[in-house]
Amino acid sequence: MGSRFQADCIAASVKAMPEEAEVVAVASPTPGNAEAFARRHGISGFHSDYRDLLKDPKVEMVSITAPNRLHAQMTIDAARAGKHVVCEKPLCVTLEEADAMIDACAKAGVLLLYAEELFFAPKYVKAKQMADEGAFGRVHLVKQGEKHSGPHSDWFWDVNQSGGGALMDLGCHGIAFCWWFLGKQRVKSVYSQLSTQVNQARTQGDDEAITIIEFDNGALGMVESSWNRPGGMDDTIEVFGDKGQTYADMLMGNALPTYSEVGFGYAVEKASSTKGWTYPVFEEHWNYGFPQEMRHFARCVRGKETPISDGETGRVVMEVLYAAYASAGLGRKVALPFHPKGVAKPIDLWKKPELAKAAL
Repeated sequence: MGSRFQADCIAASVKAMPEEAEVVAVASPTPGNAEAFARRHGISGFHSDYRDLLKDPKVEMVSITAPNRLHAQMTIDAARAGKHVVCEKPLCVTLEEADAMIDACAKAGVLLLYAEELFFAPKYVKAKQMADEGAFGRVHLVKQGEKHSGPHSDWFWDVNQSGGGALMDLGCHGIAFCWWFLGKQRVKSVYSQLSTQVNQARTQGDDEAITIIEFDNGALGMVESSWNRPGGMDDTIEVFGDKGQTYADMLMGNALPTYSEVGFGYAVEKASSTKGWTYPVFEEHWNYGFPQEMRHFARCVRGKETPISDGETGRVVMEVLYAAYASAGLGRKVALPFHPKGVAKPIDLWKKPELAKAAL
């Protein structure tokens, strides 16, 4: 359900593991997009209305890659149609929507799966395996950064469709990663510094965000999110313990340092030019973890695996996003649990700090 960049990633990833699943239909309201997507990926069914897709008996599971404001209704409709749901990040726009999505899927007896690919990125999975084996002793600081030149789709610049800026778009990855890496510890508090440094003419949202998360066991997570870095995707982690540390750059260890005076087709996600020095990546989807993620979700539907990322994961992230935007508005850290009422979108807690203050 959706036909832009992320949908392409999902379709290609499913095609990479044909023994587990097949894409049988696509829906997009943009004229011509669904048919073009279907041709591109060899899919038999295409629709302009996702509700028609939900009537297809061949469809067992749907992948939602539509704008954030549509996630909740699409999920609820899919659940009522008896379809398992994979929802792209962030899960939705409000905590009330998150609860409604989880409830609808539970009542329908279908899975609500939260598409956080960092849980499946090979380098990051290896780092967690080493941490869990005790390689770094007691881990006390985990850092994740995602930085690039801005979102693929124009709707994300519109806070009424997205719910926020770079923190909402990219920070949700880092929040989920730190929480998962540290064993899904309860979050105690959140502090965030937000600003709009470069893209004031394009968005009311934040394009630069630094967020610090305090966990129950005293460990810290630090998340850096930016829409202001040209040159391609920059996704890294750092892990520090009392007995060691590790660093991982998701893409640069799987890139070919390349110089070209004329340029070429494609180097890496978000790279605007291939002239001069570039770093074209190979096996890009695999590096991100998309095929592994979709294989896991398909096996969850078959009852062969237990979900490691579900609706509750997305809700944890949503509550931290609420607290982060509130923290930026109030200029102080915010303790969890934190569930302010009457919030239309997370960024309102930054722009209208009185909403956050009323919830404390």
